[in-house]
Amino acid sequence: MELRVNPTRMELGRLKKRLQVARRGHKLLKDKLEEMMKQFLGLVEENRHLRETVEESLSEAFKGFLLARAQMSPEFLTGAIAYSKHKLTLEAGIQRRMGLDVPSFEITSAVEAGKGLPYGLAQTSSELDQAILLLLDSFGPLLELAEVEKAVELIAAEIEKTRRRVNALEFVLIPQLEETIRFISMKLEENDRSTLTRLMKVKDIVRGRDL
Repeated sequence: MELRVNPTRMELGRLKKRLQVARRGHKLLKDKLEEMMKQFLGLVEENRHLRETVEESLSEAFKGFLLARAQMSPEFLTGAIAYSKHKLTLEAGIQRRMGLDVPSFEITSAVEAGKGLPYGLAQTSSELDQAILLLLDSFGPLLELAEVEKAVELIAAEIEKTRRRVNALEFVLIPQLEETIRFISMKLEENDRSTLTRLMKVKDIVRGRDL
């Protein structure tokens, strides 16, 4: 379906320039889409690896908590973890990934000198100690996983938006421009032939009068 335009040479020139811009934009968007897909697949793989790491770490930590609960009285267990000596600070910011603003997180821990655990070691089991350490170690990968998952979500939306623009250019606008250019060219050629025919008739009439 061609665009509705006046079949003039000026309009033909304007549409040809518009077609050049559309083709150039289509190529740039398609190149961008291919690059985004490459990086997106890399992020998906990174996301998978981080998720496996975090799930494994949290699973081991929860196992340790279950063993500690079986070995310690509820009062000692609650008392050990209720009054933490760790102070954790979470800072949220923005980082750029593939031209998009993606959340970033940074966690800092203020620990008393010589204290690797957030409680005293008296009357706690080694299973609880190990579980707490695993849980602390999982905070970093867990926040990194949150960053990557949000990046994957945002980039997937951008890829879909870019794909729609590429398809709109490739299957709608560019074919419409090409068809309209052909239509105008045919009309102009037809007008040129009609004009030439009229001129020849006029020339024949003039010659007949001269005779």
